[in-house]
Amino acid sequence: MPKIEIYTQPGCPYCIRAVRLLEQKGMKFTEIRALHGTSERIEARERSGGRTTVPQIFIDGRHIGGCDDLMALERSGELDPLLSVA
Repeated sequence: MPKIEIYTQPGCPYCIRAVRLLEQKGMKFTEIRALHGTSERIEARERSGGRTTVPQIFIDGRHIGGCDDLMALERSGELDPLLSVA
């Protein structure tokens, strides 16, 4: 099973949507709370190449992007191979 990390902020609808998709797929992941101004948010920005929004999603250390990117991978059929589900 791949190592999945997702930086989130409480109440963020995009974060909720991304987490829900990963849960529906039965994936285990580490959710990192990344509130504005915290070291976790700075880490998310640095790891993502400067993106300042949440969620920021990483699979086996590879930056996948945010919620829209995750959903695009799902629609195109590219997400399951990344998750080793297919």
